[in-house]
Amino acid sequence: MEKVTAPVPSSPSPSDLSAYWMPFTANRDFKAHPRMLVSAEGMYYRDDAGNAVLDGTAGLWCVPLGHSQPRIVSAVQKAVATLDYAPSFQMGHPAAFELADRLRDYTGGRFSQIFFTGSGSESVDSALKIALGYHRARGEPTRTRFIGRERGYHGVGFGGMSVGGIPGNRKTFHASLLPGVDHLQHTHDLARNAFSRGVPQHGAELADELERLVTLHDASNIAAVIVEPVSGSTGVLIPPVGYLKRLRDICTKHGILLIFDEVITGFGRLGTPFAYDYFDVMPDMVTTAKGVTNGVVPMGAVMVQPHVYDAFMHGPAGIELAHGYTYSGHPLACAAGLATLDIFEQDGILEHAQSVVEYWHDAAFALRDAPNVIDIRAIGMVIGIELAPRAGQPGARAFEAFRRAFADGLLIRVTGDIIALSPPLVIEKAQIDELFDKLGKVLRSLD
Repeated sequence: MEKVTAPVPSSPSPSDLSAYWMPFTANRDFKAHPRMLVSAEGMYYRDDAGNAVLDGTAGLWCVPLGHSQPRIVSAVQKAVATLDYAPSFQMGHPAAFELADRLRDYTGGRFSQIFFTGSGSESVDSALKIALGYHRARGEPTRTRFIGRERGYHGVGFGGMSVGGIPGNRKTFHASLLPGVDHLQHTHDLARNAFSRGVPQHGAELADELERLVTLHDASNIAAVIVEPVSGSTGVLIPPVGYLKRLRDICTKHGILLIFDEVITGFGRLGTPFAYDYFDVMPDMVTTAKGVTNGVVPMGAVMVQPHVYDAFMHGPAGIELAHGYTYSGHPLACAAGLATLDIFEQDGILEHAQSVVEYWHDAAFALRDAPNVIDIRAIGMVIGIELAPRAGQPGARAFEAFRRAFADGLLIRVTGDIIALSPPLVIEKAQIDELFDKLGKVLRSLD
């Protein structure tokens, strides 16, 4: 993979930051101490002072091929000059059907239909609605309950928040969340699994909690179980050996749909096309987004196995699923998605990631004796580094690490007191060295 350097910014930063209400951001703190990105290329952002910033997070987990990839840029430029927008209700355009075909092929044909959305949040809410419609179409309309998991993140739609398990995301909106949702226990176990390299050994039995919930609610009332194969936004929580297979077996036994939320793990993050490939466990549906277009144009998708789609096709003629979005299958997103798949296949992106993954893990675990580090977790091209919290100040130590890293030209992501690393898959060994050299200095500087 060639190394590229971000260009010098061509426009100044805005002088007034007050109008933009920023998402998931401490707005007052940011506007007092802004971190402004103005350009990007390859593995690097560039800030408004002209400093290069190594991207240790692939943006928000969404840029596996690096920034400003020329072939994607060219494809989107050509698309916007040809067909800027096309409605997706009762009509179509060729690129949407081509991308659906290519995604079906990318799954090895295991997922036969692709429903396009505009984001991961939309993908999750769409999958939940498809699950309800599936059971109704099969004559089981009482199956309306969903099972999520503690510490799960499934976006910010009301459906996704309801099945999600992040208290801070739920507390303000708890009165308006979906009824009929229950949650499995999370699998994070520092006492038994700390410093696991790869899939941890202990905790498969936690999947048996699903049997208890089936007994409590009865299978005839449960529509679907939704989990992230690897939880990213709550700090790289890796499922124990055998855990996902147990969930699959229990769902199959009771006629419950299993949904894998692969918005983060899809498109090579674990060194395989999807996490279900890595774990060899097949869900009934997969939600995805982010890497499908390399983050260039917002897009998401729900991929379904044939039995899910076929259930809708045996009812009365007409609209089979009363659901969709203005931007489903947007022409520019489809162009970016097709170019992204071309690059994955033509440039051997997965093979490159697999060639550096051991080096990536070695570099991370070299920090296990750094001050305040209480756990390091590694799977594929993802690392979680957990820090001991400061007394009475949860999250403060990791957020200080985030600030210091950015000032030193490194972008990391933090959640609570966990540092999550997920760089573009095109990262080279020299950039891995740069990343962990800078991060090690930051960790050693914290009190």
